[in-house]
Amino acid sequence: MIRIKNSGEIEAMRKVGRITADILGEICAAVKAGVTTWDLDQLAIEALKARNAVGACYDYPGRSRPFPAHICVSLNDEIVHGIPSKKRKIQSGDIVSLDFVAQYGGFMGDSTRTVPVGEISDDVKKLLDVTERALYAGIEQAIEGNHVGDISFAVQCCADEAGLGIVRELVGHGVGRDMHEEPSIPNYGQKGTGPLLKAGMTLAIEPMFMLGSEKISVDTDGWTVRTADGKYAAHFEHTVLVTKDAPEILTRYGVVS
Repeated sequence: MIRIKNSGEIEAMRKVGRITADILGEICAAVKAGVTTWDLDQLAIEALKARNAVGACYDYPGRSRPFPAHICVSLNDEIVHGIPSKKRKIQSGDIVSLDFVAQYGGFMGDSTRTVPVGEISDDVKKLLDVTERALYAGIEQAIEGNHVGDISFAVQCCADEAGLGIVRELVGHGVGRDMHEEPSIPNYGQKGTGPLLKAGMTLAIEPMFMLGSEKISVDTDGWTVRTADGKYAAHFEHTVLVTKDAPEILTRYGVVS
């Protein structure tokens, strides 16, 4: 069942969306060569405490063990669900995907940004640019009367036009009281297919593209998903409110709390 939020729930989603965006912005600003991925997780913990919020990633159930950190930090060929570590130092030339979910007032905001560190190649710049552009192309379709497939098709077109691979096993989703709600939102699909979008739905739209093959693998930690060929991947995500007119981005960067 796809949950339609009422006016009070929508306002709660706006609040947690702003908290999510603020904290993720702080973490992105801290990404630089020499910083460990564990340092970024510690920053997330302190930022959550300062806002009386909770990190929804922490202790999230998995096949082998619960997720042990408050933010997913994935580098280079890691697509998503990278586990922060004191041993993992960020280096110039890396790209760092930061997937963060805050919980506040019983609701959740979900957002991801991929941040370049120092000089990166033109191919990797293109990967980041196209993946972020695909996010906004998908968001534009999140209006009442459209279908999930309209979002998926818009995202896929960006990847296809740029010759990038799409992560097909992982999808966007509804978000609200739970981190993962209906509907599933693949990053590929056909116009006019899938569930009908209605005002009051809140969706996490999240393109994940890669430079090489579309094959992926999962590390022995049970969480880290990476490209099978070792080529770079990028991931961008926003929590979005479906309306009758223009979609509302609840985790928009730079919004003042």
